[in-house]
Amino acid sequence: MSLHPLLAIIDAPIIIGILVIGALLFGADKLPKLARSAGQAKKEFLMGQVEADEAAAKAREEARLRTETAHADVMDNVEAGSFSGQGIAPPTPGKGTPSS
Repeated sequence: MSLHPLLAIIDAPIIIGILVIGALLFGADKLPKLARSAGQAKKEFLMGQVEADEAAAKAREEARLRTETAHADVMDNVEAGSFSGQGIAPPTPGKGTPSS
């Protein structure tokens, strides 16, 4: 993994300098508010991401169920036999069913 040359020179004194300049620009009393609002924004983003993941999982499950019902065999729920309870023999090749 290669680093960008500019990122290679950033070390602790530079980061501390950036924080000091931030404190001078925004004031020491505003920095905790900025950090708090950044934390709340991150929390809201993560909650939205979880909701989106749940919605995607629900949509996948619904699509799977639709696919299963679309490919279901119509004859799975049909019983062989007549209404009187007597079984009907399967058709024999060339002769058809016994009733014909």
